[in-house]
Amino acid sequence: MKKIVLLFTLIVLQWSTSAQDTGGVELNLSLEEALQIALSENPTIKIANKEIEIKKYAKRGTYAALYPQIDATGTYQRVIEKQTMSMSLGGQTQSIKVGSDNSFSGGITAAMPLINAQLWTSLKLSALDVELSVEKARSSKIDMIEQVTAAYYTVLLSKELLLVFQRVYDNAVANNREVKKKFDVGIVSEYDLITSNVSVKNAEPNVTSAKNNITLALWQLKALLGIDLNKNIDVKGSLMDYVPAMEKAVVLSDLNLENNTTLRQMEIQDEQLQKAVKLTKLANVPTLSINAAYLYSALGNDGKFFVRSAWNPYSYAGLQFNVPIFAGLSKRSATKQAKLNLENLRLQKENVERNLRVQMIQSFNNMQTYVKQYHSASATVSQAQRGYDIAAKRYEVGSGTLLEIDNSQVALTQSELSRSQAIYEFLNSKLSLDKIIGHLENK
Repeated sequence: MKKIVLLFTLIVLQWSTSAQDTGGVELNLSLEEALQIALSENPTIKIANKEIEIKKYAKRGTYAALYPQIDATGTYQRVIEKQTMSMSLGGQTQSIKVGSDNSFSGGITAAMPLINAQLWTSLKLSALDVELSVEKARSSKIDMIEQVTAAYYTVLLSKELLLVFQRVYDNAVANNREVKKKFDVGIVSEYDLITSNVSVKNAEPNVTSAKNNITLALWQLKALLGIDLNKNIDVKGSLMDYVPAMEKAVVLSDLNLENNTTLRQMEIQDEQLQKAVKLTKLANVPTLSINAAYLYSALGNDGKFFVRSAWNPYSYAGLQFNVPIFAGLSKRSATKQAKLNLENLRLQKENVERNLRVQMIQSFNNMQTYVKQYHSASATVSQAQRGYDIAAKRYEVGSGTLLEIDNSQVALTQSELSRSQAIYEFLNSKLSLDKIIGHLENK
């Protein structure tokens, strides 16, 4: 019994400790977990997946044209005025009215194309529609990954800035405490006390602003994830966790645009327009189809067509061969229009590819620049921290001034902010590069 009570007590203590550690946070997300939620809950991704299903059903509808089309038909006609037939009999013209008051017909008709080059080409166009929808869904996924990742990095940067400004505030408070002690015993002047108080007050707004920035960044992340904005979430890790990624060498010659989603979509559209050109030309090609019917018809005056003997079967089967001859130059105009659309798309693709290559090189160069800035800032942080410690110690023993402390604090703050900013900008440049070369899906 004692063991059970002890075990229960340990569980309660562990639960209460974890609750205190999370500070009431309902979700503490890693980048991978955030991406999983976004890709499963975001409406943009769901819409893209629905578009794929729509195109697949459209493709099935196009393939249905290859199968026989079977219909049940029925018609009824009521003769208002019968036809009059006139003929010459014995030198005299005789006129008689022919036909019945009512006519009925009904049965089954069937038709199926045998040779129709336009139809076969349209089937390939439908397949390309599905392929284009899949690539558009991939593009939506890449865009969502980029947005969520960028928002995640922004939260990490905001938290890093809070740490920096909080350390500045804590240092100002500690220095102010030391100055008050010295002022109370008459070692320092009132000017030093006032200056120290001002430093504390100046440090407070930066802490408050940094906290607000974290809240705003988390709201943006929650909006992208489709999470209730009132839900309390946080992110795991820090910007420093990504420092090893900055040391990985990236060779510009190894980068290419083969997986770029924009170019892939334009390649599929190029194929579609080629098929469209071919489709317009095939409008001049003869078609062959088979058709058949099994019908019943009945003719009679009122009251006489309901009897069984009034209904007679009628059936046929045959081939229909159509040869296009002239359609007012509409087919020729359609072909020219399709060719111009194809040429226009290829010019656009060339321009897009050129701009993407420029962006790829720019992102690569930015990454190299921010790596250098990080190393420079890291070295400066160590020196600035050492300078601040020396200035604080000098003031403590009475051989330094508050101005030295303030100057060293400013230098330390700037170097820490530069280091964090370098990591953040590197990650965003790498994110842009991964999007351009189509590697974001592997995150």
